[in-house]
Amino acid sequence: MSRLRGLDLFCGCGGFALALRSAGVSVVWANDTDAAARKTYAANFGHVPDARDIRRIPASQIPAADLLTAGFPCPPYSLSGIAKRNSLGRASGLADSAQGRLVFEVARIVCARRPRAFLLENVRNLAHHAQGRTLQAMLRPFQRLGYSIHWRVLDSAHVVPQHRERVYIVGFRAKAAAARFRWPILRASRLRTLADLLDPDPPAKVRLGARTWACLQRHRAHHEARGQGFGFTLADPVGIARTLSARYHKDGAEILVPWKTGGRPRRLTPRECARLQGFPDSFRISVSDTQAYRQFGNAVTVPVAAAVVRAVVRALYV
Repeated sequence: MSRLRGLDLFCGCGGFALALRSAGVSVVWANDTDAAARKTYAANFGHVPDARDIRRIPASQIPAADLLTAGFPCPPYSLSGIAKRNSLGRASGLADSAQGRLVFEVARIVCARRPRAFLLENVRNLAHHAQGRTLQAMLRPFQRLGYSIHWRVLDSAHVVPQHRERVYIVGFRAKAAAARFRWPILRASRLRTLADLLDPDPPAKVRLGARTWACLQRHRAHHEARGQGFGFTLADPVGIARTLSARYHKDGAEILVPWKTGGRPRRLTPRECARLQGFPDSFRISVSDTQAYRQFGNAVTVPVAAAVVRAVVRALYV
């Protein structure tokens, strides 16, 4: 089997790069506009991703490859992103001119470079946005190029202790490969609990301050009085955590765990967030805590992405 070449669009800190590496795919080109994410990527993979806005990169300057991956921006389709846009009077979905149509830049590159397969990832709500019309509109350009499409919602909770549902979209240039493709059955050899990922002696800086903790409690009480379920979550250490998000650096509200001596809870450390996303402890974190929280909150869950990548590679070669 010859070594496959990969393109890593919207690469972030490198979740897809780890998945590609696990399947023997060599990343020949990566791209992200976020400077901190490029720093993390370079520290772990030995090359700095292209920093240009993907809309300004001629397809002729992107190398040919066999497999393209892209975790294109999710805020225009996520429930929280849509709510924020609505509050600001901004458009969401494909009407968001800043981020909502970036998937069509992926289609432009696929059209020019004609990879044998591609793999896209985004939030679960993409499957339901505009009663499914948004997803169908996204897939249409790839289908016009002759690619056969599979898509499915996969939950990371099958392999890591985090409930994280994401839409994975796979496209094949050859119909025979598309017919051979089978979605992986996600299972861990031993499904760990959140407690298995926690540091026994976390630094004091991750414990919530008194004012932050009081604010979160008031916020939760306010919404409970209105019959709403918004607010912080004290995670069960022997259970499954909620979805880690890019806003985690603000107050850690979606995943708080007990402090070792009781009292005010704490947020996860950046390393614990990396573990929750399936990154190995050998993965270098070379940026500030704030940037690390953002990066891991935006990343793909590595074992899930790796399982799908390996299934794609098997379909190309079986």
